[in-house]
Formats: sequence, structure tokens, C-alpha cells
Amino acid sequence: MKVVLLSGGVGGARFARGLVAAIDPSDVTVIGNVGDDLDVLGLTISPDLDSILYALAELNDEERGWGRADETWHALETVGALGGEDWFRLGDRDLGLHLVRTQALRAGERLSVVTERMARSLGLQTRILPATDDELRTWIDTPAGSFSFQEWFVARGHRDEVDRVRFLGDAAPAPGVIESLAAAEAILIAPSNPFVSVWPILAVQGIRDAVAARSVPCVAVSPIVGGRAVKGPVDRMLRTLTGGTSPAHVASCYEGLIDALVVDEADPTGPLAVRAVVTSTLMTDLAASRRLAETVLEAAA
Repeated sequence: MKVVLLSGGVGGARFARGLVAAIDPSDVTVIGNVGDDLDVLGLTISPDLDSILYALAELNDEERGWGRADETWHALETVGALGGEDWFRLGDRDLGLHLVRTQALRAGERLSVVTERMARSLGLQTRILPATDDELRTWIDTPAGSFSFQEWFVARGHRDEVDRVRFLGDAAPAPGVIESLAAAEAILIAPSNPFVSVWPILAVQGIRDAVAARSVPCVAVSPIVGGRAVKGPVDRMLRTLTGGTSPAHVASCYEGLIDALVVDEADPTGPLAVRAVVTSTLMTDLAASRRLAETVLEAAA
């Protein structure tokens, strides 16, 4: 089965790893969010793409949930000692990837080309594509003001309530994105934050239209367990922006785009506009991620 996965970072990366354990990795294309990309210390950072790369290459830090395993922080300590920008955590191993990416982009290569080359260098068979090669940035409007995503999420610890999420930039799909969606036998949406991980992908001109016009099943996985976020602010955002954290509120984020929603057994489904599939969605290890992926694939069959 040829599958396309729309994915954010940590939760999406864990699901992607389970997915490629469940089916042939070469049958999977992951379209990653780039709305939270940023420049730090002159380097171009793509946090969600990197999380996907590291997870599929089995280089990620499972305990911390992001970045490289066995990481050290000597370079960042030096940056801080010299009065530099050290609010965004860049580990020593992680810096190598950012240096290679930044050099290639400055030489005129596209992000999609660089990402595919790095995936091959890490021995991956799965195709990883950014949603766009163009600049698209997520902005968060709060009672305290408007902030770029990383300023709100990392620097301010996502403590500000969210009034609105918006996206800046006139972005076209990266090469291969629309073709992958057209060739897919199923489209999956990872258990990522709908507002800041999936909506930026769907904000790219042409991607939302392609998903809406699909002739194959589209199945999303809820990021909520027992009415709460496993990690991050998605439950607070759901309450503020949709009025609650039930499966119906999650499904409303993808109105007209999905045929089924996979929800955790701790969440009462109630009436839904789409088919509900109930299972355990907690991805505590690779085996759990694979079981979840298998359930999602069955729902998309």
C-alpha cells in the first residue's frame, strides 16, 4: 500500500517510525511541516523534518522526545558564555546536520533536495519531503501579542493562551508532494498538533485541495488521550479554538478532509461527523507505535 503521511515533529515522528515498521518503508512518503522553521546563529533549522529524520534513522532521543541521542551541549555553552543566542537548544551532534543544510541552501539548493539527500545518507528508504521549499512561517496571536512559533513555543514556554494561528508566506508545494498525494492509496494524518503541525502543511497552496479532492481514504489520529495532551499545548489550544478536547473537537480541525478519526480508548467518542476507530494511541515504545500504525492502516484499507 502506497501511503502518504502528513506529520509534525515528535508525535508524528514516533508514528512514522511505527508506520515504516508495519509496511515497506519505501511505500511511505512523509510530508513534513516547515511552518516552525527558523534561523538561529546563522543556521537554518527545520525542527519537524529533523525529528522525522532522526526517528526513522533511530538516532533520536526517546527520553527527551526531540534531538539526537547521546547529545552534548559544549558549543551552546560557549555561545552562552560569549553572550550569543542560546535560547534555542542546539546540541553538538545536531549542529552537524544544520551546518550541512545551511551550506546547501546558501549554494542555491532546494530544501526538498537537501532533505532527500540527507535521508539517503542516513540509509532511509522512506521519502521525506517538506511541504514546501518556499518560506512559510507560523505566527501565534495571543493576549500578550503576536509571536513567531518558536518564540511562543520555546522562548515563552507556550504559556500564552492562543487567540489565533496564522501562516505567512505565499508557498507552493515542494516538488513531489502533489504527485505523492495523487499516487497514494491512503493518506494519513499523524497524531500531531492540528493547529501548528498539520495546518501549516494544509496552508500550502494545492495541498489542502489535493487532500480534499482525494479518491482514497484519509485517516487522522487524535493527539489527545483522556482529554489531555500527551505532550505540548494541544489540549489548551483545542479548548480555546474549538471549545473542547473531545474527538468531535479534534475532527472539526479536519472538516471535509478526513474519513475516519482514530481515538484513544480513554476518550468517549460521542457523535462524530466521521467514522471513529477506538484503540490505544499511546506510543510508549516502537511496538506500541507499530500497533497503532497497523490499526490506522486497517482503518484506511
